[in-house]
Amino acid sequence: MNRRTFLQTSLVGSLAVLGSSPLTTSLLGSEGPALIDIRSLLESEDPGVMRLVQDIFRECVLGKLRPPEGTLKRQWITAGGGFYGQWIWDTMFVLDWLALLPGTQQSIRDVFQNYWDFQVRWNERMPSYARDMVPCMIEPKNTDWLKYPAYSQIPILAWGMERVYQRNHDKELLKQGLPSLERFHEWYWRERDVSQVGLIAVGSYSGVVQHARFETFDYECNLDSLQLTRHPTRKGADEGAWYGDVCAAGNTAYLIMGENSLVRLAEAVGDKAMAARRKLRIKKATAAMRRYMWDERAGTFLSVKRDSLEKIPVATIGSWMALMAGVPTKAMARRMAEALRTEHWTTPLPVPTVDRKDQRWKSDSYWRGDVWPAPNYQIATGLARYGHKDLAADIADKSIANALKNGVSEHYDAVSGKPLGVTFLGMSCSIATLMLDGLSRNYSIRVRRKQAG
Repeated sequence: MNRRTFLQTSLVGSLAVLGSSPLTTSLLGSEGPALIDIRSLLESEDPGVMRLVQDIFRECVLGKLRPPEGTLKRQWITAGGGFYGQWIWDTMFVLDWLALLPGTQQSIRDVFQNYWDFQVRWNERMPSYARDMVPCMIEPKNTDWLKYPAYSQIPILAWGMERVYQRNHDKELLKQGLPSLERFHEWYWRERDVSQVGLIAVGSYSGVVQHARFETFDYECNLDSLQLTRHPTRKGADEGAWYGDVCAAGNTAYLIMGENSLVRLAEAVGDKAMAARRKLRIKKATAAMRRYMWDERAGTFLSVKRDSLEKIPVATIGSWMALMAGVPTKAMARRMAEALRTEHWTTPLPVPTVDRKDQRWKSDSYWRGDVWPAPNYQIATGLARYGHKDLAADIADKSIANALKNGVSEHYDAVSGKPLGVTFLGMSCSIATLMLDGLSRNYSIRVRRKQAG
């Protein structure tokens, strides 16, 4: 059973335009826009692309909005399918699109505030070392939230907040959330870098190994040997075996990426002290990844054993997240681009979630050979930033072409392109983000310019 096997719920009915549903109107609030067809916001010369984007916008973005319910006291975003709750990972990609719409500032503030509200509830019941965690997901009907989920998720909240700010320039969102967001980052360093080397492991206060794996890409092969231990230095009577003995290349890169976003957001509100604190974290962690995780032969970053810093000899999807975080040197990034062009990674639909030469690789296996839109978007973004735009475009074009042929889904078979998992999972909107960010060579969408007069 994976972390998303929860209560099934139907999506909001088909929404052709913003405001056409009473539910959507109530979620956006009284300042929400009048009827807005996505075609009045975006344009493309390709009718097929526009139909794809309309479907994504309707199902992956508007279709994921929910009114307050249960433990979620504010407007919130669900992942889709049977995944009924507000996740960290999925929600940020949806908010990136929602921020394109005028009049959605309060709705977006509400979505972020759900995380900070949870922090307050959690802190009231937990000892000081555990305070300020944000959980993997907040389920509205979960009355036992103190015990499950007792773990977090890939730390991309700061990246998501920056994407929103870049679109709507809502400084109130930053003022409301930056203090809580920085505390969440400090929880991550305190509770996941327990050896203080600068590398992030996984863990769970439940003591369940699989729960710890849920903090990252659920079933990555580099975590097959994962064990949970007691804290290496704290010896309190209430301590348990909560700390993973594997430092994950993916999660370390994501936290560095989040720290970079937090620096820029702090600077946007004039908080130079916060920016300076975050830069120290970035410097230490970047140096640690380059020193301990870089593997020239594999051409990428490998996860390592927490205590010995021994590399785990398998590259997975998390190995490539360092590109988007700006961790590699130019020479390392060039080697990473070379590695991605080899038969280890060139499946018909790239990028597989594990080296296809690994014996555990299977083209349709969950995080063990399949392909996911959001990581593809992040890899392509990182490659383009390092100047490898042709390779980025190849990944983007194949991802988009496959969605045009086989539809929008949670993940895909790396060989056949067959859709797997949940249709129109929220974070699969990243298929359209590949085009909106200009990463594709063959497909494009763009924000319409306002007409003069």
